[in-house]
Amino acid sequence: MTQKASLYKAVQIQDGDGPAISFLYNTAAGRVLLRLLIKTAVSKLAGSILSSPASRLLVKGFINRNNIDMEEYKDVKYRSFNEFFIREINEGSRPLPDSDDDLAAPSDGKLTAYPITAGSVFNIKHSVYSVDDLLEDKELAAEFEDGVCLVFRLTPDDYHRYSYIDDGQILHRKRIDGKLHTVRPIAFQTRGVFCQNTREYEVMLTRSFGKVVQMEVGALFVGKISNYCNGPDVRRGDEKGMFQFGGSTVIMLFQKDKITVDGVIYENTLMNNETIVKMGNKIGERSS
Repeated sequence: MTQKASLYKAVQIQDGDGPAISFLYNTAAGRVLLRLLIKTAVSKLAGSILSSPASRLLVKGFINRNNIDMEEYKDVKYRSFNEFFIREINEGSRPLPDSDDDLAAPSDGKLTAYPITAGSVFNIKHSVYSVDDLLEDKELAAEFEDGVCLVFRLTPDDYHRYSYIDDGQILHRKRIDGKLHTVRPIAFQTRGVFCQNTREYEVMLTRSFGKVVQMEVGALFVGKISNYCNGPDVRRGDEKGMFQFGGSTVIMLFQKDKITVDGVIYENTLMNNETIVKMGNKIGERSS
């Protein structure tokens, strides 16, 4: 592969994520409160507050706390915090790899990679996830046995829009209503987060990578996954949608022998590290 391992940065996966999240997931009183907070209605209420004009006052502090480089983004006046959160990138800030056979990251995020084993399951933080439960489609899940699952965990410093990885055709789309747990690692061991949370996915037949599932997973205080319902034909690099406020996740499923993921990403995952990527970064290639 042409991309050098030295270009990657990795971050240690943390079991704890600050006192507030630890309180919610690790104490009896916190879990009582958590039952209320993960309800979709609460997240929608939070989203309404963050769409108000007064929420603009939160923007400057958020930028400073998360070390966001605003030079990457269009210079506009934001009317609310949510408008800032879904800000648009400057043209050319997330270039695609030169070759159509190169697999590009669909979003910014902290990336981990997992083999999908017999029975269509994969393991995250010692928790077993069933692709069947994830998709709520047993026949579709079976098509990805022995394939690859890529998890892009977005954090507040990331660009919260996401794109298509290849030219192709949308075969099917589905929305699954659910709860809104945090997607921080602390929740992975105690909750089947990706199989419980609200999520949307599209099944695509792509030019270079065969049949692919691209899924967006909502998270705590993410009241809305905004997909554009493009198609049926889509093009590599076209914007697919965006997340409203909060940390969120994009999950990609690939069939057996369709892609080769960069070995550094697998090594980081095995070492309990996430690989920091930007949308458009080369993370693998089509298997020959």
